[in-house]
Amino acid sequence: MAAIDTSIFELLKIGPGSSSSHTIGPMKAGYDFYRLMNDLPDEKLRNADKLQVILHGSLAATGRGHGTDKAVVAGLLGKTPETCPADFLDELAFLPRKNILVAIKNKIFPLSGKDIVFDKSEHNFPFSNTMIIRLSAKNDVLLEREYYSVGGGFLQWKGWRKTKRGAPLYPYSNAVELNKQMNKHHLNLPELIMANEQAITGATKAQINDGLDHILAVMDNAVARGIRTEGYLPGPIGLHRKAPLLFQRAKKMSKNPDRFMASLCAYAFAAAEENAAGHIVVTAPTCGSAGILPGVIRLLRHHHKIPALLLREALLAAAAIGFIAKHNASISGAEVGRQGEVGVASSMAAALIAQAHRAEFEIVENAAETALEHHLGMTCDPVKGYVLIPCIERNAMGAVKAYTAYLIAREGIPEWHLVGFDKAVQAMMQTGRDMQSKYKETSEGGLATCC
Repeated sequence: MAAIDTSIFELLKIGPGSSSSHTIGPMKAGYDFYRLMNDLPDEKLRNADKLQVILHGSLAATGRGHGTDKAVVAGLLGKTPETCPADFLDELAFLPRKNILVAIKNKIFPLSGKDIVFDKSEHNFPFSNTMIIRLSAKNDVLLEREYYSVGGGFLQWKGWRKTKRGAPLYPYSNAVELNKQMNKHHLNLPELIMANEQAITGATKAQINDGLDHILAVMDNAVARGIRTEGYLPGPIGLHRKAPLLFQRAKKMSKNPDRFMASLCAYAFAAAEENAAGHIVVTAPTCGSAGILPGVIRLLRHHHKIPALLLREALLAAAAIGFIAKHNASISGAEVGRQGEVGVASSMAAALIAQAHRAEFEIVENAAETALEHHLGMTCDPVKGYVLIPCIERNAMGAVKAYTAYLIAREGIPEWHLVGFDKAVQAMMQTGRDMQSKYKETSEGGLATCC
């Protein structure tokens, strides 16, 4: 198998919620098509009179609840996930009877709700989350591209080829190979991941550290906003934000041993609720699981007093675990269910906690494996298609399981741990293949049909 050459900042991306597959990926697709339209010759663009977006798979099934229509339109308006203001999607009231004007050079295209087609029929495209964006002149197609939102905000398209980049200095494709490379070159996990990131991207160590600090700051900002923002979350469910209440009650538990756990839940709720509101979060590894790592990091920073340097190194360890899961299985709820989102995020968080406490790689891997193992089979069944129930609480449970997994690994005897992380990833992939599509982000099974 080819070596992992994903960048940290491809796995941990900054952008608007509520779903990396349903908002960040489609926004990237919209922006890519915006760029392609700008490259058209003036004489060809002059004849264009219709712009259309066709959504397939879970993009069609739950795209309205996730805000996929608004995200792809934002991209067509020239916005990218990294530059889109936090409230832009809130202000983009895309209604069936309201036209949005898309400007390309001197040409204006009116885009309405009827131009966003939610095609819920079965399809044979290579990826579940497929979208087609088309520019036409009467019956002639001037420009068309078939896009695939493959999870975690990663985007591909028909004819896509992987961008050439530097080769990793210490190549590995799974945890076993990673461990061999560390032993061979006498490196710890953060050192190896940092060296590979430099080789792959060409960035300096200082630039990478600045990027990691920015990621940590965005995560912390999401928690900070979430624990102080009250009210209802968007959508027809009428779900109250719970993070502020949990946070205030945790603060009052000064001598109660439950304060630790209540605080962790409040922090995870906070970032997950910000994601559900469509605000700026970090895909860790997805938007749907964007509360787990920030919740754990906030706990380590404020309760364990872990310094910034160790948090930065711990984030590198978390990225290594995310890389392996994505490379050998999937982090897309539409592909393998919620085990690929919450399960992998919990696994990353368990590794992060272990690395923050300077644990050996054996403990880091065992913690990651334990966390993933106990999310195997988790379905993705959002009620009414919104990333609310059970998604937000699953972030809190993922954070709690991550900490528990770390404790089990820390206090156990490593030789007694029989299942390696690679085996858990393989099991996740096989489980995802066996899982019926109604449990994969379509809102056609599980809790989604019970409420």
